[in-house]
Amino acid sequence: MIRAVIIDDEPQIRELNESLLKEYFPEIEIVGQADSVKSGVELITVVEPDLVLLDIEIKGGSGFQILQQLKPYHFKTIFITGFNDYAIKAIKFNAVDYIVKPINEVEFQQAVQSATAMINSNMNTEIQANNLLDNFTRGGNQLKKIVLRTVEAMHIIDITDIMYCRSDNSYTTFYLSNSEEIIVSRSLKEYEDLLKGYSFIRPHQSYLVNLNHVKKIDKTDGGFVIMKNSAEIPVSVRQKKHLINLLEKL
Repeated sequence: MIRAVIIDDEPQIRELNESLLKEYFPEIEIVGQADSVKSGVELITVVEPDLVLLDIEIKGGSGFQILQQLKPYHFKTIFITGFNDYAIKAIKFNAVDYIVKPINEVEFQQAVQSATAMINSNMNTEIQANNLLDNFTRGGNQLKKIVLRTVEAMHIIDITDIMYCRSDNSYTTFYLSNSEEIIVSRSLKEYEDLLKGYSFIRPHQSYLVNLNHVKKIDKTDGGFVIMKNSAEIPVSVRQKKHLINLLEKL
């Protein structure tokens, strides 16, 4: 049986999480609750849970501080958060499950299902967790690495190594500068939103391109972006002028 703890400084949120776990995941045993950094660290140390539902903004600091104090840890974490832009971005970059307050039952179920699947498959997420904490500790607005979660593994990728991404319905393929290809089961739109501000542009509905890996624009036959690896990426008529303007500013 999976053992879980709930750490949040709002009693009503703890109660809601508890009721949702009991309703949708009776196979998960709730072995404790806490409301602060100090009590959270003490609770996790004593009960050694498999799953932690963790509030980011909490008494005595943040949920990230709890994780820092417990490194290395082997439990899976689902973050519960209000709208803290940088924290959410760091979580998304590292493919960590999270729930935004006010809690939506469907999102709650999806996050817990994902976390329990990793627990049941014994997926090693230590590198992923360390990268998340490093990003949060460093602060600022620019994250350097992104975690791509596939069925088989967690891939830690330098953002600068991503040449372009291609959409295939609900899947996205990442093409890297070392010729590696990684397929993840998330939409291109999610990564377009995530990589804004990192020199990425969507020249076509099926592609997301890193401008730093563009070699030239071929204006024949409607227009193509020629990448440094000679790959040809189509450009929509609507995006051509915008793309040329961006390249001129590089």
